[in-house]
Amino acid sequence: MKKVKNKVKRSRQDVIYDTIIFTILTFLFLIVAYPLYFIIIASISNPDAVAGGKVALFPVGFSLAGYAEVFKNSKIVTGFLNSLLYTACGVMINLAITLPTAYALSRDKFGGRKFVTVFYMITMFISGGMIPTYLVVKNMHLLDSMWSLILPGAISVFNMIVARTFFKSNISEELYEAAQIDGCGVTQFFFKIALPLSGAIIAIMVLYYGVGHWNSYFSALLYLDNEKKYPLQLVLRSILVQNASQLAQNALTPAQQAAIEQKRQLTELMKYSLIIISSIPVLVMYPLVQKHFVKGVMIGSVKG
Repeated sequence: MKKVKNKVKRSRQDVIYDTIIFTILTFLFLIVAYPLYFIIIASISNPDAVAGGKVALFPVGFSLAGYAEVFKNSKIVTGFLNSLLYTACGVMINLAITLPTAYALSRDKFGGRKFVTVFYMITMFISGGMIPTYLVVKNMHLLDSMWSLILPGAISVFNMIVARTFFKSNISEELYEAAQIDGCGVTQFFFKIALPLSGAIIAIMVLYYGVGHWNSYFSALLYLDNEKKYPLQLVLRSILVQNASQLAQNALTPAQQAAIEQKRQLTELMKYSLIIISSIPVLVMYPLVQKHFVKGVMIGSVKG
């Protein structure tokens, strides 16, 4: 016997409404997606075509000149490795501080948790400022070291609150009491039960902290003097600033105009290539934790 599927007949108003919503969302998507798409096609197009405004929908005169120009500089590889090191170490320290703090503040039996939470939240709105922070880093002898980029931002209060809400919603007191009957202590419960059940929020914290460390350059600009320790973002900034200053100092005679114009176009093309290169690790990281967004972010923030 064939099953008869009951289909609700859509009215004319429903079709018109869906069509309008779909059109609006498609238009908004194109507004957001086209600049990203343009960066990709511009980075592999001929510099003359990009400068002449001929690149719109497809690459014109396929060329990897921008990427070749970028990788001629040996500082790129060094900066890339530095950023990987800073990001890996920074994320591990962030997790080591954020997760225990969030778990402790999520427990009702923790005395003074409201006071400690308010103390943390005050720092979200009031900070010492750039100069006092620099003096603290200097007095702690952290200048021109990796730790000057990691320790001042060892914990994000926003991320801690998200993780705290996740622990509060998913790690119940009843579960701890059941484990306590079997002789499980607080520390053992946290490492052997709470953390294994919190893979979603851990993945979200890795993503949030990892992207923050990878994209950071201002702290390195303030605290680092040795160019060999520069992260990738600061190296890329230095390359663009250096190329721009060189172009400003040249073009003294008419015979040099063509060469200088070509150099200027290549510098503009480098900007698109640099954006692609610096975005690759982040683009790779997002799909790895995408499945955890609904479980981690929605539970951690919406319920909070």
